[in-house]
Amino acid sequence: MNIVVQKYGGSSVATPEKIKFVAKKISNRVQEGFKVIVIVSAMGKTTDKLIELAKKVSNSPHPRELDMLLTTGEQMSVALLSIALNDLNISSKSLNAFQAGIFTTGDYNNARIQKFKTDKILSLFKIYDVLVITGFQGINEDGDYTTLGRGGSDTSAVAIAAALNINCEIYSDFAGIYTFDPKIYPEAKKLKYITYDEMLEMASLGAKVLHSRAVEVAKKFNVKIYCASTFLNEEGTYVIADNIENPVVTGMSILENQTQVTITNLPLDHEKVYNIFDKIAHKGFNVDMISIININNKLNLSFTIIEEEMEHFDRYLKEALEDVDGSEINYEHGYVKVSVVGIGMKTEKGVASRFFRALRNIPIKMVTTSEIKISCLIEKQYLSEAINSITKEFEL
Repeated sequence: MNIVVQKYGGSSVATPEKIKFVAKKISNRVQEGFKVIVIVSAMGKTTDKLIELAKKVSNSPHPRELDMLLTTGEQMSVALLSIALNDLNISSKSLNAFQAGIFTTGDYNNARIQKFKTDKILSLFKIYDVLVITGFQGINEDGDYTTLGRGGSDTSAVAIAAALNINCEIYSDFAGIYTFDPKIYPEAKKLKYITYDEMLEMASLGAKVLHSRAVEVAKKFNVKIYCASTFLNEEGTYVIADNIENPVVTGMSILENQTQVTITNLPLDHEKVYNIFDKIAHKGFNVDMISIININNKLNLSFTIIEEEMEHFDRYLKEALEDVDGSEINYEHGYVKVSVVGIGMKTEKGVASRFFRALRNIPIKMVTTSEIKISCLIEKQYLSEAINSITKEFEL
């Protein structure tokens, strides 16, 4: 039995006309001899509207009830798509997370998939050619609905492909994966291949084509992912384990709305620094681009967080510093994190030199690196210049 997983994002099923188009695309695959598992997101901006509706009822909706609400978006999509498929005489059945047997951890709003009932899916293929399954959701051990957080439908698709040891196709508005966001830089090149490691870095650094958790699952279970446009026929991009071409720099990503946090006059006690980060982590905050400098036997600690987290962060940081006398906190807003990624950096010399040469006229606040990544923090006013300089330097 030839089985393939296809995932369609919310913009691909945003209207009845688009749903009919997607149904025809799936029917073509069935006519090629495939059984198709289709993972579908909620239509258009449905999830955002449901969250907005919940917040009109409560400023802090109960997490369990919020997930109960949010799962209705995908259930509407799968039913409509299955209706469209059956209209084309394609035997199809829609399934929600309970019916498909998608089991997750108990973390409402940010659950992780633990297992699938693959035997049920395989048995249904004796009757149906297409199974349309809700993305973004699962059920916990109590039988309650859970949602998987941002990019959850990507994770659903890759996880079921991993469970069945088959390929996964991700369809969206993008014709593939580009060296940089083509909506920002139309001259960006489309990549034919990108490695899991490169895609993981780019996804975590702001690239929006694939969610990082989906790529983590793909890498762990060696799932080949194909990313392409729902509405165009041009060839897309393959996400694979190794790329024999190994370009020095494969792509660039940006993360806007970065705040630099600086804590000065800390004692020369690294245990206290550990405790600060530990307390912040336990409150659910994710810090980035960490720098620790010793000045006259006092530590200056800097790191970045996203500005959306600032509402509660200051209070928790001050709580973490309650037993540290004389320390001061400073916030600087409006920064952008600019990163270049490439598996070829492991072996190519002089990449950092080229990166900083491209940005020689731009003040850089912070820098972090890894084997396949260089990131810097700059003021937003320099972003356009940075994009143009880096894309020319590395021929992106």
